[in-house]
Amino acid sequence: MLSKFESKSARVKGLSFHPKRPWILCSLHNGVIQLWDYRMRTLIEKFDEHEGPVRGIHFHGNQPLFVSGGDDYKIKVWNYKQRKCLFTLLGHLDYIRTTFFHHEYPWILSASDDQTIRVWNWQARTAICVLTGHSHYVMCAQFHPSEDLVVSASLDQTIRVWDISGLRKKNVAPGLGGHDDIGGYRGGGMQGPGHTDLFGTTDAIVKHVLEGHDRGVNWVMFHPTMPVIVSAADDRQVKLWRMNDSKAWELDTCRGHYNNVSCAIFHPRQELMLSNSEDKSIRVWDMAKRTCVQTFRRDNDRFWILTAHPSLNLFAAGHDNGMVIFKLERERPAYSIHENCLLYVKQKTLRRLDLNTNKDQPVLQLPKKANYTSLTYNPAENAVLLGCRSANPDNSTYELHCLPRDATDSAVDAADSKRSSGLTAIWVARNRFAVLDKGHTLAVKNMRNEVSKKFQLANAEEIFYAGTGCLLVKEPDTVSLYDVQQKRALSSVKAAQVRQAIWSADMSNVALISKLTVTLCDRKLATLCTVQESVRIKSAAWDDSGVLLYTTANHIKYLLTSGDNGIIRTLDVPIYLTRVKGTSVYCLDRECVPRVLGIDPTEYRFKMALVNRKYEEVLHMVRHAKLVGQALIAYLQRKGYPEVALHFVKDERTRFGLAVECGNLDAALESARALDDKQCWERLGELALAHGNHQMVEMAYQRTKNFDKLAFLYLISGQLDKLRKMMRIAEIRKDTSGHFQMALLLGDVSERVRVLRTCGQTGLAGLTAAAHGLQEAEPGAADDPAAGPPTVTPPPNASLLQPPCPLRSQDSNWPLLTVTKDFFEAAMRARGAGGTAGAAAAAVASAGPASAVAAVEVEEAEVGSGWGDDEDDENASKGGAKGEGSDVEDEEGDGWEVDDDLDLPADAGGHDSAAGGGGYVPPVRGPPPRQVWTAGSQLAADHAAAGSWESAMRLLAQQVGVARFEPLKPLFVAAYARSRACLPTLAGSPPLFAAPLRNWKEAGSGGQRGGGGGLPAVGIRLRQLLDRLQTAYGLTTRGNFADAVDRFRQCLLGVLMLVVTSNQEVAEAKQLIEVCRNYIVGLQMELARKALPRTEEIRSAEMACYFTHCDLQPTHTMLTVRSALKILYKLRNFATAAMFARRLLELGPKPEVANETRKILQTCEKNPTDARQLNYDPHNPFDICAASYVPIYRGRPLVKDPLSGACYAPEFAGQLCRVTQCTEIGKDVTGLKISAHQSH
Repeated sequence: MLSKFESKSARVKGLSFHPKRPWILCSLHNGVIQLWDYRMRTLIEKFDEHEGPVRGIHFHGNQPLFVSGGDDYKIKVWNYKQRKCLFTLLGHLDYIRTTFFHHEYPWILSASDDQTIRVWNWQARTAICVLTGHSHYVMCAQFHPSEDLVVSASLDQTIRVWDISGLRKKNVAPGLGGHDDIGGYRGGGMQGPGHTDLFGTTDAIVKHVLEGHDRGVNWVMFHPTMPVIVSAADDRQVKLWRMNDSKAWELDTCRGHYNNVSCAIFHPRQELMLSNSEDKSIRVWDMAKRTCVQTFRRDNDRFWILTAHPSLNLFAAGHDNGMVIFKLERERPAYSIHENCLLYVKQKTLRRLDLNTNKDQPVLQLPKKANYTSLTYNPAENAVLLGCRSANPDNSTYELHCLPRDATDSAVDAADSKRSSGLTAIWVARNRFAVLDKGHTLAVKNMRNEVSKKFQLANAEEIFYAGTGCLLVKEPDTVSLYDVQQKRALSSVKAAQVRQAIWSADMSNVALISKLTVTLCDRKLATLCTVQESVRIKSAAWDDSGVLLYTTANHIKYLLTSGDNGIIRTLDVPIYLTRVKGTSVYCLDRECVPRVLGIDPTEYRFKMALVNRKYEEVLHMVRHAKLVGQALIAYLQRKGYPEVALHFVKDERTRFGLAVECGNLDAALESARALDDKQCWERLGELALAHGNHQMVEMAYQRTKNFDKLAFLYLISGQLDKLRKMMRIAEIRKDTSGHFQMALLLGDVSERVRVLRTCGQTGLAGLTAAAHGLQEAEPGAADDPAAGPPTVTPPPNASLLQPPCPLRSQDSNWPLLTVTKDFFEAAMRARGAGGTAGAAAAAVASAGPASAVAAVEVEEAEVGSGWGDDEDDENASKGGAKGEGSDVEDEEGDGWEVDDDLDLPADAGGHDSAAGGGGYVPPVRGPPPRQVWTAGSQLAADHAAAGSWESAMRLLAQQVGVARFEPLKPLFVAAYARSRACLPTLAGSPPLFAAPLRNWKEAGSGGQRGGGGGLPAVGIRLRQLLDRLQTAYGLTTRGNFADAVDRFRQCLLGVLMLVVTSNQEVAEAKQLIEVCRNYIVGLQMELARKALPRTEEIRSAEMACYFTHCDLQPTHTMLTVRSALKILYKLRNFATAAMFARRLLELGPKPEVANETRKILQTCEKNPTDARQLNYDPHNPFDICAASYVPIYRGRPLVKDPLSGACYAPEFAGQLCRVTQCTEIGKDVTGLKISAHQSH
């Protein structure tokens, strides 16, 4: 049995597969209905409106409905899209055992303990027929898959077959299939239950009564295609019945179960039956031979229900503690690809498919129908090796077949075949192959199947092809490249539970495929990248360009050697890749049917060209391919290529963000003008100021009307004429403060005096005039009645406030190093030459000093008519003569004609003048270290150190079920703080920040952009946690239980931030969690005991006894036993106290304690009785519920905390763990991961 998914819950009494989606319904004994996605291993929804156990459950074949029946006598019809119960059908008078939809009509069939079977019309919501005749509980009733028949099983030891053709004729109109437009059925067909038949036809009659079981029958089912019935009963037998139109009889009985048989079903596509029983086993029976061919057992769970998927090779079984979904055999086809030829096994035939001509022909008739798991082809000898792997290594075999040279249209019998035992057989040379047996011995054999050499491979579990003379040897945690001739390992890589090794066409790279992981390595097994999946990986194949394509259950995905991955397309059913060629994927499905699927390789080819720096190919894709989507833009930003995304993004806001990120001022200016948004202009001003582009800064400040910053810009650049214009604008805007400040910056004393007088500060105006030697008052000042007293004389030592005079006006941009245009910008400029918007924007942005004047003119139009009016009037009064601020000296005439534009072809020139010779080319910025950490690690500690707390929380929720993150906040903050170091530099300069790495040697030589895949330095080490554990031990010894609990919890949660490298350290960390859990449960229970009132003597004694069963250190165990001994002695429970006294003496206490204990033992042995009855059985192993502090004895249902492993009663499932205070009890998780090479 190949287990695919298991869930933990209360007892499962009913199961139903969805016919199309990867869903299954589970009805539980506690009244809850669970909807699971078994492919993603997630619980989708819970439905809990029933009161009591729910036994019947069934999906509708076409509608988004399912029906349930429970012990509350109710049948409920649910809509899973709306996630609610639509209506309830009432009528049964006792427990309802099964409920089923009809495959065609809008009917529901229900069986009940009220000894009746009812047929309901779920559209009319009424019962249309009641079938009576059984004299005991009706345990099961089902429709026939194609005929108008119903079969029922009862505890009256009979099986009845009912003919319901009269019911169909009575309720379905002629010419209609019983369908109705409402809810997916055609109109008018169904008639009400009160319809009177003219000839009095009976709705349902008993056609056959089958008797043969000695006890009650629990289950019955029709065969999908044959007139055969299977039944399961409490007499431990499975019976086969056959019927025709006139009679029915027993075919045979299958015996083997040794307890009540709960359920029996037919295999949908093979001549097999499955049955399960309360003897904790599932048995598979051969229908032809009536013999048991397979048996699967569980240790503690009785089975109650079985169901089969209607179209897939999947089965589900419900037991006491949940359900299991399984297959009977592998469905992965055995195949091998060589050049354009595909060899594969289908049923009992080896077939060859030519991928060029699509000609498929049989090659070899295999001797028996076996479950072949591997196929390898030797083109030199035209021979194949077929492997048959079994769960029992003794039954694993391989077969050597030589194929016929001449192609025929019919398969040739395998006459000259050789068969031997062995786990795996792989070709290693032209006429040699290697065989690994169960004793870890590798034997090299020739074409006659004779051993030429043999040697031992310790811990070898599997071997894979690795070229001539070499093998890949799989060990528990590693894969090694082994040289067969030298008999030694050449290299190894850490990769756990590898199932496949797929080599690229040139044998330069290999993909190691495990259950949920793909690891790419080079020829020397150096790890290139690793990707983790959430669903099972089915197959993989290499593209001709060096990209790995692999399939999961529902997707085709790609993986580059750089670690980039993504989804290519979605799949309806799982497939197995054989060859990838261009836009076609050649594959096999589970029925071994060759298929060809079309894919779009543009995305991964674009990324591959970008990684390999093939910029011509990238540019071609940018121009011609449909590269769209925010995901691709985010990828280019993340990889440090925002300038590439800039050239094909059309959205102006996105373009602006990309231009700012890559420092492209021209593109940013163009987008800012198109958007005309204040925030964009502010960001552009900051970027231009950092680049020293004063003209663009000036324009941005003007567009945002940020006059303070604009005035300061004019001041520091010495542009006093523009500062005077700003002063006049401030006067027009009646901004007195700004007006005075600019007059102060310009050193214009008379203007300051005028501003002060205008705002009524005549005293300050007079003082300012006197201080600067302006004794004569302005006209009209003497006549001003508000002038106040005469101006005071300034102090003799007063100094004048005069701003320094600029040496020269800096109206040009800050000089920069000459930078070579990148490939994309040069190409796009060449393409956009000739008057395009991009060329125009570039011309405007690079216009030089004149752009500042243009910007001022734009601002004048915006501010109003006051900008520059005085100056214009002054110039006009002078007859157009230029003043001091004239730019006549700077203007160029048109005498020289060297700047005339020439019409040159776009492809004539190479680069800018600065590109040749010694132009400075800045290095390409790589991704930041923290981004590399999150991309290259699946450890929560690394994500927390990178500051990616959201992904760290997601990992912890998946791995250990963390649901409350407040207790982890100090750990996250500490991990982030430790992840960087501050390096002091020169005095007055800002410090440099560095990211310490734990794999700095490998990261330094990784050859990857952005650090070569480095990982953060380890913050918390296992030794530190063990030191904290010793401190907690000391607090426990001193009796500070509350503080000790906090310390133990800190140690336990600290394990989440560990990063270890060996399996031994992983085991030590898990042992540390176990120790902390035992102490926390015990100490919290002791604190709760001490808080009990004195009247709770019995409960206090019970909790003291439970405390002794916590696995503590011997010293602390001795203290718990002493405490329990004294409490029991005071309670006069002498028998139990004597047991504890003997236990204490066995622990070897101090002499004075031992003497006291012996006296207590002598007293107790004189009267070995207990005065009070305690809920405590020391001879029956139990776990302590960490919430209620009551024992959970072996065999009782329990749930566990996924992190600490603390045990709880089932009613605490879904609550927060009392030990960790942050994890969800009973959550299905993948397991704690603190090592990069750890497997679960």
